[in-house]
Amino acid sequence: MKKLISSILLFFVLGSIFDSAAYAQVKKPVAKKPQPAAAKKKPAATKTNTAPVQVADAVVAAPPPAADTTKPVPSPVQFKDPFAFDSIKVSLRTDASVERNLVKTRTPLAYENIREDDAWYRHKVWREIDIREKMNLPFRYKAEDDNGNQRFINILFRTIKNGGVTAFDANVDDRFTTPMPIAKVGELITGKCDSVQVIDWAKDPDGTKGVFKDSLVCRDFNPDDIIKYRIKEEWVFDKESSRMFVRILGIAPMRTYLDESGNLLGESPLFWIYYPDLRGILAKYDVYNTKNFGGRMSWEELFESRYFDSKIVKSTIDNPYDLFIKQYIKDNILQLLEGENIKNKIFNFEQDLWSY
Repeated sequence: MKKLISSILLFFVLGSIFDSAAYAQVKKPVAKKPQPAAAKKKPAATKTNTAPVQVADAVVAAPPPAADTTKPVPSPVQFKDPFAFDSIKVSLRTDASVERNLVKTRTPLAYENIREDDAWYRHKVWREIDIREKMNLPFRYKAEDDNGNQRFINILFRTIKNGGVTAFDANVDDRFTTPMPIAKVGELITGKCDSVQVIDWAKDPDGTKGVFKDSLVCRDFNPDDIIKYRIKEEWVFDKESSRMFVRILGIAPMRTYLDESGNLLGESPLFWIYYPDLRGILAKYDVYNTKNFGGRMSWEELFESRYFDSKIVKSTIDNPYDLFIKQYIKDNILQLLEGENIKNKIFNFEQDLWSY
């Protein structure tokens, strides 16, 4: 028994000695040879889930460019809306004792068809409407309503901006051959923005250093500058119904050019609008009636009923060279008399067909 106990104790003592030797072998530090500083490796970058950074682009990136003081003038459309003069403010309450819904759904009557064989007499006439005349004052009525300003020129520009009608280039011809983009119409009425040099008051408070900066100057459009409209129409005698018809073909607002002293330099149409396309829009706008505020007519009824005053500036009657009256008659009074002479020729043709 004593031998057995001695053997067990001896076994435990030898096991303990063996474990201590193994542990000392594992923990013994291993001496490393010293390496030069150039041979040391950089620690590896920690891997993440983010996208790799383009270090090369950041290293070779060029310094920020110097400020460009001669930049080209941007398009005026990017800075200012040329149609900003016509802003619509809708009333939040009913601004009338009677709710008017008929004008919203009003549509013009279709034209009576005229056969080509029955059109026995046809002549085209160009007229000019001067809105400064007393009979044409409704063209200057500029009250605000839920559908916008009621001035006639505002109605035209608003319809063009909304895409209701197409404007045609008046510099090409008056036969509606060259459409104009809306941006071109806006540039036409306001002109291009100009870049001018002004004093930079932030950097030169007293203005003695001569520090300037570029400033963009845009001209505002004034609807009151449009004082005339040109109308192109055709007079047709229908022998089937024995009637003389007049059909308006186009309307063009006229721009007046003045010098610095206010003297007239000339006039020219801005663009042409095809009137049959515009009839449906004009039927939804009322005309100011000074005699009866409750009995208003639409703009379409005003043109069809000829409730405006105008003068003839050109016609196809006895005009083989296709000239305006002012091109072959220089006197202003004689130009008016020639226009009345053309009007009488059209009137007398219809009257001479009848015998009394």
